[in-house]
Amino acid sequence: MACLSWTFHSPSLRMATHAFVVLPEYPAQPQNTLILLHGLSGACDTWNRRTSIERYAQKHNLAVIMPEVQRSWYTDMVYGLPYFTFITDELPRLAANTLRVPVDPAHLYVGGLSMGGYGALKCALTYPERYAGCISLSARCSVQNKLKLIENDPGQIREWQAILGEDLTVKPENDLYALLARIQKPAASPRFYVACGTEDFLYSESVEMAAALQQTFDHVEYEEWPGVHDWVFWDAAIPRGLISVLPREEKAE
Repeated sequence: MACLSWTFHSPSLRMATHAFVVLPEYPAQPQNTLILLHGLSGACDTWNRRTSIERYAQKHNLAVIMPEVQRSWYTDMVYGLPYFTFITDELPRLAANTLRVPVDPAHLYVGGLSMGGYGALKCALTYPERYAGCISLSARCSVQNKLKLIENDPGQIREWQAILGEDLTVKPENDLYALLARIQKPAASPRFYVACGTEDFLYSESVEMAAALQQTFDHVEYEEWPGVHDWVFWDAAIPRGLISVLPREEKAE
């Protein structure tokens, strides 16, 4: 596998930004591409430092692109940068043009943990026609629940005002359940894999989201086992997620 630190100019962000990339070397052309999203306290290289994602990518002949989004919650921020547009519209095009990886709807996947799990679900629920699969690990599935936790924290309130606006209104485009309610049983839809540790503080949110997804989508796998909000759980969960969402004919023996 080739491991690349990719620095490039983003027109939507109006600045240079970074992604960490894992690419198959032999064969040179990967069969699928996974955009893998970091959590709130992470960065673009955290997945590669804390898990065996390189080994999992090699097993599946998979290109993995891990972008940097700061603490944006994968939103087009009210007072900040349009990170959701960057992730969903711009990054796939840049990856196709520069890295020569497949980003068509049959071969593009999105995944993430915690804040990145929210981001992955937001991508797949906003544009279900663009992704073949979605992996959500220990996700924060309710922005409203997060806002309740920071009511007495001025620093986090200011941070969220930059994301949502001064009144902290969660608009439908940032509400996973509102996005899900808009979907009318698509003929072609992503495969979903949702997992969370049973001792994780976000356990109930993953359980509820998986149940809601199963009401709309045909292929939703939910798994839980003893674990907390940490890399031990996520390193065990990401290969299971890949097995769940990748098409059977393209999985390694």
